[in-house]
Amino acid sequence: MALSRLARLRERLRTTKLDAILVSSLPNIRYLTGFTGSHALLVVRPRSAVFLTDGRYAGQSREEVRGCRRLVAPYSLLEAVTENGLLAGCRRVGFESQHVTYAVYRELRRRFPGVRLWPASDIVEQIALAKDARELALINRAVGLTDSVFQEILEVIRPGVRELEIAAEISYLHRTKGAEKDAFEPIVASGERGALPHARASGRRIKRGDFVTLDFGCTVDGYSSDLTRTVAVGSVSRRKREAYELVLAAQREAIQAARPGMWASELDRIARERIRKAGYGKFFTHSLGHGLGLHVHERPRVSSLSRDRLVIGSVITIEPGVYLPGEFGLRIEDDVAITPDGCRVLTSAPKELLVV
Repeated sequence: MALSRLARLRERLRTTKLDAILVSSLPNIRYLTGFTGSHALLVVRPRSAVFLTDGRYAGQSREEVRGCRRLVAPYSLLEAVTENGLLAGCRRVGFESQHVTYAVYRELRRRFPGVRLWPASDIVEQIALAKDARELALINRAVGLTDSVFQEILEVIRPGVRELEIAAEISYLHRTKGAEKDAFEPIVASGERGALPHARASGRRIKRGDFVTLDFGCTVDGYSSDLTRTVAVGSVSRRKREAYELVLAAQREAIQAARPGMWASELDRIARERIRKAGYGKFFTHSLGHGLGLHVHERPRVSSLSRDRLVIGSVITIEPGVYLPGEFGLRIEDDVAITPDGCRVLTSAPKELLVV
């Protein structure tokens, strides 16, 4: 029988020689225990796990939390860790350094002076690299909702409409179709603003001849989708069409190459080299993609600096783009699940250049 998520984390503690770990990231706590509230802490030791929250979540945690002892604290959660001796006898304790503020780190040092605090970055994320069947089903549901929103949002994009109006319609459609929320603030970037890879929607009005880049996703039971498409409005110049076909070819080449066991950095290189050879290398300014799950951005990292390998069950984005300052930008992104013999594209929104 496969080990539970908490059991796998306890095994990691043994191999990393940690006496305990403090899990403070809410998505990671949800992954390990099922808790969906907004205030919690999880203390995991090699033979035990204690979940802490406050009185607001006494009933909710009773219904949701599995696999560990619950403790409802009438005061601060770290104070409850101290008062209940949850780290008694521990000498080396891990904490999620990428999620802990300096103020909390200082409090940890003050409360546990005899403990060596160890930055256990990505220890839970490493366990979550491979998605199980339920996780994949939830990601597929989120992807399906976002695909259907894209089809409907095409009717909204026209000259004179503001980027903010399109972003608001994306959020509205996600909710009406059953999503919990947007996975992140929708990106709508038109014209010269498309050269900003993470441009927030603005009051700019769409013009004929614009490229409009749409990057959005939703959350279903905690799991996210992430889709980017770039469409042309009214007409498209030859230069823009050639740039679009280049990015699409680079994305397809990367999707064709993706397989378990390969270095994520190699996948990044494949798409980047295609764009570089066409003379646009300096205009591809971000990584090829990232892992997707309870976090919108999680491991494996798909970048030139990544040290991750792709594993069966991982879900990643593949999203090359080019961004010409002062002119235009474009990006094409799909969500992809790594399979035993390659990968499976989860998103189904059309990728051929659409002129609306």
